[in-house]
Amino acid sequence: MSQGGDKVIGILGGMGPEATVDLFLKIVKLTPASRDQDHLRVIVDSNPKIPDRTAYVLGRGEDPFPALLSTALNLKRAGADFLIMPCNTAHYFIERLEREAGIPFISIVEAAIEELREKVLSPAKVGILATDGTIKTGIYHKGLEKLGFTPVIPSEKGQRLVMRSIYEGVKAGRLEEAKSWIRVPVDELISYGVKAIILGCTELPLLFKDNKIGEVYLVDATLALAKKAVKVALGEEVAK
Repeated sequence: MSQGGDKVIGILGGMGPEATVDLFLKIVKLTPASRDQDHLRVIVDSNPKIPDRTAYVLGRGEDPFPALLSTALNLKRAGADFLIMPCNTAHYFIERLEREAGIPFISIVEAAIEELREKVLSPAKVGILATDGTIKTGIYHKGLEKLGFTPVIPSEKGQRLVMRSIYEGVKAGRLEEAKSWIRVPVDELISYGVKAIILGCTELPLLFKDNKIGEVYLVDATLALAKKAVKVALGEEVAK
């Protein structure tokens, strides 16, 4: 639990492992610290055995909720004050997880949309790069439309390349190939006139160095979540 006034962050990770490392590193980099003791306590349970979220949402796989709940409870018992998940698709389960685990979560979707609003005024077209599962759940569409934005997704061909970049690229350790695959749907979204593109899968920020392509903003959902988590842990904001 809280020590020295700071809240303890719990990372429900492993979805995937490299995305979990990316989130943790961003938390470390964002924390104002000049010595070890200034950093936040972070408890990580990287559980890659959690069944694939997209496969379940599409009706082709095992229900990941029991494993998500078990991992959340592990983190709660270990002393976490609130939880974050470096997996966008898993946020389909976030309300049920909060209710059954009895611990607050910070939503990566809400954090990403907050970050977007700092860069782009509505109404505007906003591209979404995410798994088929995240697209099907509509979690980004609902949040964007509520604020007057128009969500835009790639064509079927473009979406196949998004999935290939995630599953055959980053998750398989083939980052350079994934960088070439993802460029096709990115260029497609830009051609549709989007003002920003949400990198709505935690594998995708690993493929980009910059936060803009030309005049189009890239919203790193993982970075947005890390920023929010640090603020909550330091008492600057409250986990909803």
